[in-house]
Amino acid sequence: MRYMELGSSGIQISKMGLGTWAIGGGPAWSGGPDEQMAIDTIVSAVEAGINMIDTAPGYNFGNSERIVGEALKRVDRSQVILVTKCGVVWNREGTVWNKVGNRQLYRLLTPESVRLEVEESLERLGIDYIDLYMTHWPSVEPFYTPISETVAELERLKEEGKIRAIGAANVSISQIREYLDCCELDLVQGKYSVLDRAVEEELIPLCSEHKITMQAYSPLEQGLLTGTISKGYRPEPGNARSNKKWWQPGNMERVIDMIDAWKPLTEKYECSIPALCLAWIMNQGDVVNLLSGATSPKEIEMNAPAADIVLSAEDNKLMRDMAEALDN
Repeated sequence: MRYMELGSSGIQISKMGLGTWAIGGGPAWSGGPDEQMAIDTIVSAVEAGINMIDTAPGYNFGNSERIVGEALKRVDRSQVILVTKCGVVWNREGTVWNKVGNRQLYRLLTPESVRLEVEESLERLGIDYIDLYMTHWPSVEPFYTPISETVAELERLKEEGKIRAIGAANVSISQIREYLDCCELDLVQGKYSVLDRAVEEELIPLCSEHKITMQAYSPLEQGLLTGTISKGYRPEPGNARSNKKWWQPGNMERVIDMIDAWKPLTEKYECSIPALCLAWIMNQGDVVNLLSGATSPKEIEMNAPAADIVLSAEDNKLMRDMAEALDN
């Protein structure tokens, strides 16, 4: 497992982290894995050298955090870089956002709410500090809070030792610059896969300039790039995949054909299709990190070796060219 510095924090993180959105289960994931499988997956990740575990309160209304907390009891907490987030709530008023099942989520980043969220997350996780604390989504009207006010509270929490580093997800380039005016920003999350390369235009260059870790989420397009999806598969209505571009009829079949054409590469690098796709992301620059959304120990075993794969320039370009051709 390769490691890298988290921004300018001095904290060492594995090149690959474990994302636990699906592990949290709930309607967005048609139930997700059973709890013991989820816990075993997290423990297996740590044992494989994946030291960064990413969760959030908004992943099934705190259930993902609670499960991560149970898993932390089975590993050495000091060896885990725990990431969780603030800004998505369901137990107080905020700007109306997504509805999951019959429960409403709100966006809220007031200093008061951020402090409450930290305490709630610490309790669910059963820990006394968070290594990286991230704003999950930007604040919007009618409950808009300026970034400077949110960051001021995050800095206070950092001084108190409740968080060690600050990150931001789903933010624009201009919003990142606002964070940089107020604090040391150590990580920014962005959606990045061989099929979705928009972050390459501005985000990755900005992160390189300011020594910010750019962490890719959904690097396997919510499972489409695993090589396990059949052409006849259709996501259930309401499933997190159902409204995504590459899961639509027609698009999905072309992606599957592309994956089939990559099988000689899996033989060359002695890896699986998902490991190949993950390796492609990790070969796009020194500031690039990624989250793998594994939901079983078997998937950890299959994906973790991707962090050690160094693709040749020719194979890197081949995969890019084939993916870009799907947009035409």
